[in-house]
Amino acid sequence: MRVHVGDSILQLWNESGATSLFVVGTGKNVGKTVALRAIYGACVRGGVPCGLTSIGRDGEAFDVADTAAKPRLWLEPPSIIATAREVLPRSPASELLAFTAHRTAAGALVYARIRSGAYYELVGPPSASGVRAVVDDLLQFVPRVLVDGAIDRVAALAGGHDAIVVSCGAAAAPAQGEAIDDVRALVVRLRTPRFDGKTESLQIEGALTPAIAAQLIRERERRAIVVRDPTQILLTGKAALHAFDRLGIYCERPLNVIAVTIASAGRDRTFEPREFARAVATATAVPTFDVYAAERAA
Repeated sequence: MRVHVGDSILQLWNESGATSLFVVGTGKNVGKTVALRAIYGACVRGGVPCGLTSIGRDGEAFDVADTAAKPRLWLEPPSIIATAREVLPRSPASELLAFTAHRTAAGALVYARIRSGAYYELVGPPSASGVRAVVDDLLQFVPRVLVDGAIDRVAALAGGHDAIVVSCGAAAAPAQGEAIDDVRALVVRLRTPRFDGKTESLQIEGALTPAIAAQLIRERERRAIVVRDPTQILLTGKAALHAFDRLGIYCERPLNVIAVTIASAGRDRTFEPREFARAVATATAVPTFDVYAAERAA
């Protein structure tokens, strides 16, 4: 079904009641920045003032690790960005709103208002606590914040007024079945239900590791397994799916996944787009979009 993906996800974001939206991926080159760009475009068209930042670095012309071309970020006024002072373009000028004590990989982080449409780079704080603080600061300027995220930093979202979009694609797995297992496992993990306190439980201090999960499965543990938040569950792929199938896993501070996007073409392989999208939608039970083909999976 053909749709405008950005508008569709913006509607889901509106319905979620979340003030910030993080786009995270199952790996590199799975369309994460393309998805964020589509959502941002919908905000611009809809007149929704928006702030942006990144966990890491996004919007550069070439990947600093492998020199591969990357999708750029064309930003429009009056958007607010949190980024390193050193990567702000000299022309056109942007309005500096505040300097901060946060440090990024490219230097000191500042808040700036876009005054003229241009390509911008986003370089944000590397820690979960820094990301939380920056998002909260941006919400003092604008009602919505978009973050190009990293899965190991979403602890900053737990228990907050945030939503998550998960991007997956052919670039992150050697076969379609493995890509589907990976995104299903990630969505299941991120959507770990809140523990209601009504049954006997086993509180896990720290991380639920593969070794701990395997031991609990061997011991046929029947109590509710409770972690602080979904980022404490260090299980991926089939191991995660097996653990969630055999154990009752819950958390104290849940996360909110509202959509999945797919990128069916990777540098080394391509999946049939509609088949892949349908399989991901079925596996995750989450609204699934092909941001490149402008389609929503049936």
